[in-house]
Amino acid sequence: STIPHFYLTLDCELDALLALRTQLNAAAPVKKTEKGEAPAYKLSVNDMVIKAMAMALKAVPDANASWTDSAMVKHKHADVGVAVSIPGGLITPIIRRAEEKTLSTISNEMKDLASRARSRKLKPEEYQGGTTAVSNLGMFGVKDFAAVINPPHATILAVGAGEERAVVKNGEIRIATVMSVTLSTDHRAVDGALGAELLGAFKRMIENPMGMLV
Repeated sequence: STIPHFYLTLDCELDALLALRTQLNAAAPVKKTEKGEAPAYKLSVNDMVIKAMAMALKAVPDANASWTDSAMVKHKHADVGVAVSIPGGLITPIIRRAEEKTLSTISNEMKDLASRARSRKLKPEEYQGGTTAVSNLGMFGVKDFAAVINPPHATILAVGAGEERAVVKNGEIRIATVMSVTLSTDHRAVDGALGAELLGAFKRMIENPMGMLV
């Protein structure tokens, strides 16, 4: 059966998030590895996007749902799939209970999952299920796009590149780093108003990133 897709796009300012990321990475403790000393974590913008999406689902629990043939399933936790490109296609390993995890935990799990995805060493339970997904093409310079939902998810967030744009605030033009995101929803489970609420919660999380440090 085809999914009735519905798309919502908005812009998020990234300057506060980028400043926090720099600060957190600078504060990373050093650990000894086979290759000498290395920081215990190195957060990417995408790690912060995963956490923000999980916290948005926690804030708007009605959107954390799946449509099945027999019923609507509401999920207790935000299990966020992250699209990783591998030779010949895409796989979406899942960060389970992402709303409860620290940014450094999400970051290190993601590095491990992505590297094992590329060498095809993921177990099925590491990429099956989940409650939503994030697809980031920002590293390719893509400004905005709409991603295809992975059933049984009801939503997927497509993330574009953070870029400097002229932003008008109170009648004045200033420069801000802005990223466009597009939420695709399965309209049977998440309608326009609910999708807009979820995307608004995500934007607030990205623009007030101290809320992610829980």
